[in-house]
Amino acid sequence: MVKQVAVIRGDGAGPELVEAMRVVLDAAKTKVRLVECDAGLEWWEKHGGDTFIPSEAWKILEKSDACFKGPTTTLPTPGTPRSVAVSLRQRFELYANVRPVKTFSGRAGPLGDVDFVCVREGTEGLYSGIEFRLSPDVAVAIRKITRPACERVAKYAFNEAKDRGWKKVIAIGKGNILKETDSIFSEAVKNVGKRFPKIQIEEYLIDNFAQQLVKNPQRFNRNVIVSTNLFMDILSEEASGLVGSIGCVYSANIGDDYAMFEPAHGSTPKYKGQDKVNPTATILSGAWMLKYLGEKENSAAIFEATNEVIAKGKDVTYDLGGNAKTSRMAAAIASLVKKKLGT
Repeated sequence: MVKQVAVIRGDGAGPELVEAMRVVLDAAKTKVRLVECDAGLEWWEKHGGDTFIPSEAWKILEKSDACFKGPTTTLPTPGTPRSVAVSLRQRFELYANVRPVKTFSGRAGPLGDVDFVCVREGTEGLYSGIEFRLSPDVAVAIRKITRPACERVAKYAFNEAKDRGWKKVIAIGKGNILKETDSIFSEAVKNVGKRFPKIQIEEYLIDNFAQQLVKNPQRFNRNVIVSTNLFMDILSEEASGLVGSIGCVYSANIGDDYAMFEPAHGSTPKYKGQDKVNPTATILSGAWMLKYLGEKENSAAIFEATNEVIAKGKDVTYDLGGNAKTSRMAAAIASLVKKKLGT
C-alpha cells in the first residue's frame, strides 16, 4: 500500500526548503505520495480566522500516514492563533519531539565533536496555551505537567537509548524552584527507568546543564537528554550551535500512531525567495520520514549523501562556509543519492 504524507510548505523560505527536499526524495525514487496542503501565517493573512490550519488541511492531515511541515511563522501578538507545530503535536498526541545533535564529518565545531539526542515533551508544559490576562498589567501562564505525559516521553527516551546501545539518559529540570511540577517529571523518569536497569539516569538543573553544554559538551556524547517542553526547546536550540547552525538540526515529532517531521529552525522570512537557506535540516527530516514509513534504504542513502556533500564543503550554503544556493546544495545531494541507489 502506498504511504501518504501531508506536506505543509510553510512560510518565508519554507517553500524553497520543501522543494529542495522534494528534489532529493525524487532522486531516491520514493514511493511515498506527497500531498500538499495550506497552513501557516501567510495563509492566515489572506483568509483570517482563529487558526493557522484550515479545515481542508486537517482533512488531508488526518487521512495521511505522516506529516511533513516546512518552517512556519508564529506571531507573538496576543489573540493570534497558536503555532502550526503546537497545533499538530496536540491534535495527534505527538509527545516526543526528537532532535539528534551530531557533528557532520569534517565539520567539527569550535567545541569539538558531539553526538547526543534531545527528546522534548511536546504536548504540554508552558506550551499548553493556558494563559490569562488578569488586568492590563498582569498576565498568568499555567505550566501544566502530568505524570502520564512525562512517563510516555521518558519511555521514548529510554527506548531511544536502548536502540542506540547507549547507557545513559539525562533528565533536565528545575526542581529546586519548580518543586511541584518538576517533581512529577523527575519521579516519572525514575519510575520508567526501573524498567531499563542497564541504563543510568543522571539529573541536571537546567541552568547547570546549559553551562556545561558550552563548557564541555563531550560529557553528553552518547546520551539521550530528556526534558519538559520549554526547557528542551531552548536547550536543543543552544545545542544546534555545536554542529554549525540550526540549519543542520532535523527533527521528528513522534506519537503512538502518527508522526510529523520538520526542520528545527524557523521560517527566516528575511531570506524568502533568495535561494539561500541551508536545506540540510529539511532534507534530513525528509529522510527520517522515509525511514519511519519503511523506506530504510532510501533514508540511509540520503543521510550518507548529505554527510558527504557537507564533508567536501564545495556545494554548501554560507553558514557551512560555502557560497552555494539552497537549490545547488540540494542538487548535489540528489546527484549523489542517485549514484548510491542506482536510480
